Amino acid sequence: MKLFDVYPLFNITPVKAEGCYVWDDQGNRYLDLYGGHAVISVGHSHPHYVSKITRQLNDIGFYSNSVKIPQQQELADKLGRLSGFDDYQLFLCNSGAEANENAMKLASFITGRKKVISFKKGFHGRTSAAVAITDNPKIVAPVNETDNALILPFNDLDAVEQQLVTNEVAAVIVEGIQGIGGIHVPAPGFLEGLERLCKQYGTLLVLDEIQSGYGRSGKFFAFQYTSVKPDLITLAKGMGNGFPIGGLLIHPDLKPWHGMLGTTFGGNYLACAAGIAVLEIMEQEKLVENAANVGNYLMEKLASFKQIKEVRGLGLMIGLEFEEPISPVRRKLLEDEKIFTGVSGTHIIRLLPPLTLSMEQADEFITKFEKVLSELFVKA
Repeated sequence: MKLFDVYPLFNITPVKAEGCYVWDDQGNRYLDLYGGHAVISVGHSHPHYVSKITRQLNDIGFYSNSVKIPQQQELADKLGRLSGFDDYQLFLCNSGAEANENAMKLASFITGRKKVISFKKGFHGRTSAAVAITDNPKIVAPVNETDNALILPFNDLDAVEQQLVTNEVAAVIVEGIQGIGGIHVPAPGFLEGLERLCKQYGTLLVLDEIQSGYGRSGKFFAFQYTSVKPDLITLAKGMGNGFPIGGLLIHPDLKPWHGMLGTTFGGNYLACAAGIAVLEIMEQEKLVENAANVGNYLMEKLASFKQIKEVRGLGLMIGLEFEEPISPVRRKLLEDEKIFTGVSGTHIIRLLPPLTLSMEQADEFITKFEKVLSELFVKA
């Protein structure tokens, strides 16, 4: 049977990983500045993470949500304390797309409305409703098309109010930092403006923190650079450090009833063990603070590179936009310098390393990146 390739494949077969490094089957070591789409939060194969999951599997790996699973409450307690949202409710699922689907469903149930506002260059997943509100026509099949998805210009509060005034909008969903769209931080006052308008018109505000959350921005959630308190917050990626887990945080004033949301695999023993281990490591090793410090250092250094048109982001969520297509840069970094990076479109490199990235590893990247750019571009 032939495998379906999700992406065009690089000719690399990783077989081992530790911390911020990955080894292939030829013995080459790579510095990982992409973390598998921002998934690796506490580093590859962290001993505490591996031990926690192994011990849990030796006890019990799975049972359904028809019984009490104490690890779910332990995860909820730790997440609430570390994020500052301990008065919220936690619904556990398996992925970011599921988290967003359930957020929109919940908003529609509670408001009795059908429409959802999202934004240009936003990405919210590949399931039915999530893909309908994602600004990428290439991945929206005819079955996903709906008049209930309103994709508006990012940072445009007037455009939002023009739709909210109809009293037909159940939810406004926005990323704490736009990831796949190219690392775009919301303009000052935009999230606060959305919160004000949503309250005025009875619409729920959903913060999609699937990529920007879990310490990546230098705060636990990227929106915490503002005073906003969303109705719903969606989580995944770094939440499990590679083990599939997602979550939906629900404002205490919202009261879902039994049967409104459901899941088979969400909140299983192994997923919770992974999630608990991640939070314990983040707290013990002060990884949110590390993301802020190392990220600020990286962005300051990269801003001096004349070949880069713009450096954007917060913490260890960094976008590097070039005037020219970046495919040669990314390929040379990978093949010659053994560094994994990500991409947005054709002109933006994305850096989403594990939150354990050290200053020394940041310097390793800067030195090799400067070498690649000097070889490919004439300095201005």
